[in-house]
Amino acid sequence: MRGRWRAGLVSGILVAAALALPAASSAGSAGLTPAPAGTRAMWLWGDPPAAEVVDWAYQKNVSEIFVHVSPAVLTNGDLARIQEMKARATPLNIKLRALGGDPAWVADHAAALRWQRTVVATGVFSGIHLDVEPYLLPGWTTNLVGTQTAFLDLLDKLRVGSTLPLEADVPFWYGEYRIGRKNFADEVLRRVGAVTVMSYRDTGTGPNSILGISQDWLARGKAAGKRVRLGAETVPLADCPHCTFAEEGATRLQEELAEVDAATRTTAAFAGIAVHRYGTWRALPD
Repeated sequence: MRGRWRAGLVSGILVAAALALPAASSAGSAGLTPAPAGTRAMWLWGDPPAAEVVDWAYQKNVSEIFVHVSPAVLTNGDLARIQEMKARATPLNIKLRALGGDPAWVADHAAALRWQRTVVATGVFSGIHLDVEPYLLPGWTTNLVGTQTAFLDLLDKLRVGSTLPLEADVPFWYGEYRIGRKNFADEVLRRVGAVTVMSYRDTGTGPNSILGISQDWLARGKAAGKRVRLGAETVPLADCPHCTFAEEGATRLQEELAEVDAATRTTAAFAGIAVHRYGTWRALPD
């Protein structure tokens, strides 16, 4: 998630456009029902001890952990830690999804598919959580259609590359882009089972909030019958302090996420909230 705060630097025009859309509602649309209040997930980068991570996840009602997986996991000695995490998480009904991604994968599909095969070979994970951000590439400016097409082709290949469900991290503003006559956000949704929106703001509801800037994705998820998880940031961001809870702290984070839960009780596509990331979440001041 190298471009995690990029969403915080988008123009006010895009924010206003997202807020102008009607709220996604009508629970049960397309067979969806909102996630129960308090449903949480988290990103896990680095290699902290398995017991520490799972204990924290259980305390915080985290039901899914996006565990970063190195392409060398089968040979670098990290597999035992991940296997221990799986053994500890399973009795607690916590799922592990393999987290991986590199903007270079947009052009190098073979590298992405090799990583996917490695993930499958571990036998640990219940899904693939893709963090590939094509807008970080020069081609997003110099060859937008080509970059979009290559990214969508990557999603197509990963979707059929294994039986593990595929989901992806997305910025809130993909709906502002088109590819030909189609909406780019809709094309991403067609290729994945679920998305997690990098809806990084330090308020849960209201103008320019986690929920406010996610309305476009929630509406599209409802129409497509796809789950949409929202994201909250805890990493300090000097360039975008209003995108993170690093200054507000743990109590404020909990209060604002509870506001999102309350406001989405009838939002069909809502799949809960993911917190980025384990280390900085755990270190938040009260």
